[in-house]
Amino acid sequence: MKKLIIIGASGHGKVVADIALKTGYEILGFLDDNDCLKELLGYPVLGKIEEMNKYVEECEFIIAIGDNSVREKISTQKNISWCTLIHPKAVIGMDVQIDEGSVIMANATINSSVQIGKHCIINTGAIVEHDDFLENYVHISPNAALAGNVKVGKRTHIGIGANVKNNINIVSDVIIGAGAVVIRDIKEKGVYVGIPARRVK
Repeated sequence: MKKLIIIGASGHGKVVADIALKTGYEILGFLDDNDCLKELLGYPVLGKIEEMNKYVEECEFIIAIGDNSVREKISTQKNISWCTLIHPKAVIGMDVQIDEGSVIMANATINSSVQIGKHCIINTGAIVEHDDFLENYVHISPNAALAGNVKVGKRTHIGIGANVKNNINIVSDVIIGAGAVVIRDIKEKGVYVGIPARRVK
């Protein structure tokens, strides 16, 4: 049985742990920088995140932290074997590429010819339609939907229930607010909210 350590002992970590168990991993424990945390779901918090190297020869790792920039920072650690987790109830189409460290949660749908970068999160019930391209460290929140031929830049966060129409390009480091509707290209980083989505200064 494959062994796994989860980085981040939080609510998100609980969901990732559930997926790991459903896909055949043995969870050794969590790493987290909060000294007050001793266990989660009955699994021990083994130490701080910087202690990853103590375990590199015995297991794989996954980052269960929602903040895109934090995941990027942690993922630069060398000599780490990152796993990819896909919930059994996710729908994955033909010709889909999912890079290392990414997590696909329950009832997510990823349709044909999608490319998903490293350490992305496709959250519960999210829809990523055909021919979409997600760069590294992207987070698609629960029930958000991307229509076909959408490109999403690094570290961008699509909020819960947001919608992006087809053939849209979104640059890196953008936050799309909950329930927003994106109907035109987003060419400048920042926070976008509303219907249609507009940048908040």
